[in-house]
Amino acid sequence: MNSTLTRRAFLKGSAASVVLTAAGATAAEPFQRPGPARLSLSLAAYSFRDYFKDTNHDRKTATAADKRIDMFQFVDYCAAQRSAGAELTSYYFPADAATDYMLRLRRHCFLRGVEVSGGAVGNTFTLPAGAKREVELGYVKKWVDHYAALSAPHIRVFAGSAPKGVSRSEAMKLCIAGLEECAEYAGRRGIFLGIENHGGIVSEADELLEIIRTVKSPWVGINLDSANFHTDDPYRDFERCAPYAVNVQMKAEIQRRGQKKEDADIPRLVKILKAANYRGYVALEYESDEDPWTAVPRLLKQMQEAFNG
Repeated sequence: MNSTLTRRAFLKGSAASVVLTAAGATAAEPFQRPGPARLSLSLAAYSFRDYFKDTNHDRKTATAADKRIDMFQFVDYCAAQRSAGAELTSYYFPADAATDYMLRLRRHCFLRGVEVSGGAVGNTFTLPAGAKREVELGYVKKWVDHYAALSAPHIRVFAGSAPKGVSRSEAMKLCIAGLEECAEYAGRRGIFLGIENHGGIVSEADELLEIIRTVKSPWVGINLDSANFHTDDPYRDFERCAPYAVNVQMKAEIQRRGQKKEDADIPRLVKILKAANYRGYVALEYESDEDPWTAVPRLLKQMQEAFNG
């Protein structure tokens, strides 16, 4: 290896990063990531949504109280599975969790050798001006503070659907304004917001990319979910959005428009991410019918093998 060329390439990439930062880079163009792709394995707490002691939604699977887990035990599980990261979904924290809880959990993660790869909140940015919209924006900001205490680099957010009486184009504008306001708050804490392709006004790639290319913030990108494009060619749409990804959630299945669910081609999805020079976490977010306690270890192994391949 030519050390001079290596050094030059490094300096060139570093200089480009400095220029982008100084210029106030936005998400209008794909992220510039000098060097080879690097994918790190994570596991989303949502994968065990029916098994947490604390939850803000109904459980589909009846679980005995003595078999339920808390967030600390979930981190232990991630460590046991050799997952580098843990995505700590907000839905499964105690309702009264405050900064002291977050700091205890952060310490626990560190001692278990697991990084907090990110968080996830349930919100909508498409509500018109008024009290309900302010509640949504305040909720996201509250969790920015919580995840900052956890040293999380990223939070998954939703866009929402067009409310009754609000046109789709106006809903897009409302979403963009909400993203910009919350990203300004998150950016001061060094946290990215990743808007997920999660139905509503971002059910297809064109809509999602329009928002990303319009938002004026260097702290906004895509939380790219491999299963949420129910289009004619989900792999192609995944590929189009990959250059804008700040976090990736991998699912075990995909579903094409008008078709039944099929097993996801994990090596193909990983190949797309590598071609996009993605650097960051890829979190397994398990949603299929098989028991997660048996399916998750197998899928994590398949993902890691694909990363190494």
